[in-house]
Amino acid sequence: MATSAQQPSSSARQVPCPTCGGPSLYSPANPYRPFCSERCRQIDLGAWANEDFRMPAEAPPEDAEYGDPKRAS
Repeated sequence: MATSAQQPSSSARQVPCPTCGGPSLYSPANPYRPFCSERCRQIDLGAWANEDFRMPAEAPPEDAEYGDPKRAS
């Protein structure tokens, strides 16, 4: 979603928007970079706030000591 404020210059480059995949101007002229619009930026922020970008981790065993220094041998 290019707006009139996102006029490409000779040194500007187009990158895919991380949210929608559409073209996004990656330059100081785009206040939402690397996103193409405020809407895409807000969608990404909402996903981050909902912890949609969590990294999977293995759960420790139920009998794990959890680093308790009193139980270390």
